[in-house]
Amino acid sequence: MTISLTRRAATIAGTLAIAAAALAGCGSSASSSSAGGSSASSSQSGRYGPASAGSSSTTTKAAAGSPQPASSRSAIVALHSSSLGMILVDGPGRTLYLWKGDSGTHSACTGACAAAWPPLTTQGTAKAGSGVSASELGTSRRSDGSMQVTYNGHPLYLFEGDTTSGQANGQGSSAFGATWYVVSAAGDALTGSASGGSATGSSSTGSSGSGGSGY
Repeated sequence: MTISLTRRAATIAGTLAIAAAALAGCGSSASSSSAGGSSASSSQSGRYGPASAGSSSTTTKAAAGSPQPASSRSAIVALHSSSLGMILVDGPGRTLYLWKGDSGTHSACTGACAAAWPPLTTQGTAKAGSGVSASELGTSRRSDGSMQVTYNGHPLYLFEGDTTSGQANGQGSSAFGATWYVVSAAGDALTGSASGGSATGSSSTGSSGSGGSGY
């Protein structure tokens, strides 16, 4: 009888031990499953989160690097009265010049020459002011890629020595090996002196006399 009770107790104890082990295994599996889910969630977050951030970064860079609309600023060439006669000026009224060192519409004034005699450039079609013939306006590509305004086939320049509108301090200069002249309404060189009244060959005489193109 005692032996039977002992065996039964042992059997119950064994069953309880097996059940405890099974429960422990289930708990561990659930914990592992929970951890695995968390890991998967973390992995999923790592998979999609950064991709979204990367996409945002790419979009920002694309927006920042998007080409901006080209400037439509156009140079203006107008006619202005001066002691030399009616001469060409730019939009702000600064005197324009042609240079006998040029050949046709091609500018030979670069480097130090272009620093002293800045070419009149445009980022759009040059516009004709009052008294100026739009058909005489054109452009010529310079060696640096900029577009220089031409008039009657002559590249046009400003002069660094003219500090205000109306001045023509560059008139008759032979800097850089050829002579610089202000330009008439007809697009010809006016060869008179800036301090000596009207030049020979005004806008009304065009290319007659010594007010020819100089080419």
